[in-house]
Amino acid sequence: MTEELLPNIILSLIYSGLGLMIFILAFVVIDKMTPGSLWKEIIEDHNTALGVMMAGVSVAISIVIAASIF
Repeated sequence: MTEELLPNIILSLIYSGLGLMIFILAFVVIDKMTPGSLWKEIIEDHNTALGVMMAGVSVAISIVIAASIF
């Protein structure tokens, strides 16, 4: 049982890391494509509309990454 479990855990960690790297890369690309800094607008200027938009973008990117990895 342990012989079957360990490779699956390792593969899960690899796929999780790959998905996280793709998600971060996508966020950086979106940040570069938009004028100004997303972090500054959301955190410092409290731009709620931009925060809601980025939440939707994050969910959409996550769904695409999950579908492509699965």
